[in-house]
Amino acid sequence: MDERTGLRERKKRRTRHAIASAALRLFAERGYEETTIADIAAAADVAPRTFFGYFPSKEDVVFAEVDDRLAEVAERLAAPVHGESPLQTIRRGVVDVLEAIVSEHGEYGAVQISLILERPGLQARALQRLTDTQEKIEGLLRDLCPGIDEIDAVAAAGVAVGGMQAVVVHCRRHGWDPLSMRTALDRAVTIVENGLGSVDALNRPWDEPSP
Repeated sequence: MDERTGLRERKKRRTRHAIASAALRLFAERGYEETTIADIAAAADVAPRTFFGYFPSKEDVVFAEVDDRLAEVAERLAAPVHGESPLQTIRRGVVDVLEAIVSEHGEYGAVQISLILERPGLQARALQRLTDTQEKIEGLLRDLCPGIDEIDAVAAAGVAVGGMQAVVVHCRRHGWDPLSMRTALDRAVTIVENGLGSVDALNRPWDEPSP
């Protein structure tokens, strides 16, 4: 990538981020239904046609960050570092991307999650994105681990994507600060790596009191 192309790509990313940030701010201040695409474009200091150059609809702007970060996970998993195990590659890619998630749109994270959970149309879009991501990661696992059992690949992809999604939703819904959210995500990655056997509470007999 030459310098001119790099500058153009960075400018596009900044514009996309500005539009998404403006949209979430307006959704928080005015409400989702009350906010128009023209409102979002004006707040981001772009023309309405520019909005459509980045997002097909108002619904899609809600998922801007999610789409960007899921694409990054796929890119990182597709470029393993020599000498890494597949598990190390997965952890590096996921942790780096989660670091970005906790710092981006943090102020409006709860608004984003509320919109998705409260609106059936957005719920359907979110489910489709999760399904697509799991299938993509499953395919990458097959590439990283030739000969992996198909059920192992399906289960590993499902646990990784589902675990991270559940923790992000919980933390944002309850307004956790970035440091607490980062700690929670790190714990979630450890659970994904080690399986449910790493959760101490799940290994104690039902009638044994908690320490």
